[in-house]
Amino acid sequence: MIHFKKYALILILLAGAMQMGAQESSNTNFSLQQALEYAMKNSPNQLNAELDLKNAEYRKKEITGSGLPQITGSIDIKDYINIPTSLLPGQIFGGAPGTFIPVKFGTKYNSTVGLNASQLLFSSDYIFALKASEEFLNLSRININRSRSEVISQVSRAYYAVLIANDRMKLLDANIVRLKKMLDDTKAMNQQGFVELIDVERIEVTYNNLVSEREKVARLVDLAKSALKFQMGYKISDPIELTDNLSSITETPEELSLSKIDISKRPDFQLLNTQQTMLDLDVKRQKWSYLPTLAAYFAHQYNAQRQTFNLLQFDDTDPNKQWFKVTLIGATMNLTIFNGFQRSNRYQQAKVASAKNLNTLKSLSLGAELEATSAVIMYSNAVTSLAVQKKNMELAQHVVDVVQKKFQAGVGSNAEIINAETSLKEAQTNYYNALYDMIVSKIDYQKATGNLYK
Repeated sequence: MIHFKKYALILILLAGAMQMGAQESSNTNFSLQQALEYAMKNSPNQLNAELDLKNAEYRKKEITGSGLPQITGSIDIKDYINIPTSLLPGQIFGGAPGTFIPVKFGTKYNSTVGLNASQLLFSSDYIFALKASEEFLNLSRININRSRSEVISQVSRAYYAVLIANDRMKLLDANIVRLKKMLDDTKAMNQQGFVELIDVERIEVTYNNLVSEREKVARLVDLAKSALKFQMGYKISDPIELTDNLSSITETPEELSLSKIDISKRPDFQLLNTQQTMLDLDVKRQKWSYLPTLAAYFAHQYNAQRQTFNLLQFDDTDPNKQWFKVTLIGATMNLTIFNGFQRSNRYQQAKVASAKNLNTLKSLSLGAELEATSAVIMYSNAVTSLAVQKKNMELAQHVVDVVQKKFQAGVGSNAEIINAETSLKEAQTNYYNALYDMIVSKIDYQKATGNLYK
C-alpha cells in the first residue's frame, strides 16, 4: 500500500510538470524580456550562430586529429588471369648472347594484409593551424554575441512598434467615440433647425476619415505583430499579446553620455580583432613555411602467393600455404628548395591582408564614435521633441473640448471642430513619431557602445 501511494504521488507530480510545460509552450503573453528570451531560443539567426560554434569546435578537433597517429588497415587480393612475363638473358640457360627467354614469375593468386601507421613529427603548418583553430573558435563565440545583439535590436524595435501602434489605436477609438457623439448631436440639431445640413456633412466627412484612419492603423498593428513574430522566430499564424506598456519609457527618459563609449565591448570590434589575430598567424605561417615537414611511418604486412584460391589455408611446412611477413619503419622529410617564389608572394599577400584589416579596425573605431555621437544627439532631440509634442497633444485635446462645448452651446462653428480634430490627430501622430524616434535612438546608442546584448 505504501509503494502504491509513492508511485501515485510520482505520477501526480509528473502530470503536473507536463501540464506546466504545456501551459508554458502555449503561452501567448509576452513582456519585452520574455520576447527576447523566446527569440534567443527560436530565432533562426541565433540558432545558426550557435551551430557555427559547434561546427568550429568540430573543426578544431579535426585539425588536432591530423597531428595524432594515423592508422590504416588494408586487404588486397589479386587474381592474375595472365601472369606477368619477364625476359631473362638467353646465355643464362646456354643460349646465344643477346637473346632473351620469356619466363613467367609469380603465382595466379596473391594476397596482402597490412597495417600502416604514421605520425607527424614536425610541421609548421600544423602548429599554426592549431593556433588558428582556437582563434576561429573565439570568432564563433563572438559571433553569437553579435547575433544576440542584432536579435535584441530587431525584437526591441518591433516590440515597441506594436506598443505604439496599440496606443494609437486606443486614442483613435476615443476620438471616434467623441466625434460620433458630436455627429449625432449635430444631426439632432439639424433636425431641429439649429444648424444647416452642410454642417452635418462636414463633420461626417471628418468622422469617416477618422474611421478609415482607424482601419489603416488596425492593419498596421497586425503587420507590426507579424514583424515581431518573425524577429522572434514565432509562428506568424499564432496569436500574441504584449504585456508591457510605454509609461515607463515616457515618464523617465535617460541621460546618455559619450564618456561611456568602450569600443572593445562591441561584438563587431571583437570579431575584427580576432580576425586580426588570425591574419597575423597566417603571416607567421607563410614566413616559416620554408621549414621541412617530418613524419615517421610503420608498416607490417602478410603476403600470400598461391596457385589455387586457398588463401584461408595456412601451413608453416608448405611454402604454397604460408603467409610471409614484411615489416618496416621509416621517416620522411619534405623540404621545398625552390618553388618559383610562390612562398614569398604568399607571405606578401598575407601581410597585405593583415594591413587591410588594421585599417578596417581603425575605421570601425572612428565609425563607432560617430554612431554613438549621432545616437546621443538623436536621442536628445527626440526627448525634447517628445516633451513638446506631448504638450501640443494636450493643448490640442483641450482645444477640441472647448470647441465642442462652444458648438453645443450654439456659439461655435463646425469649421472650428474640423480644424481642432485635424490638429489633434496631427499632434497625436507627431507625439508617437517622436516616441518611436527616442526608443530607436536609445537602442542605437546601446548597440554603438556594445551594451545591447548583455
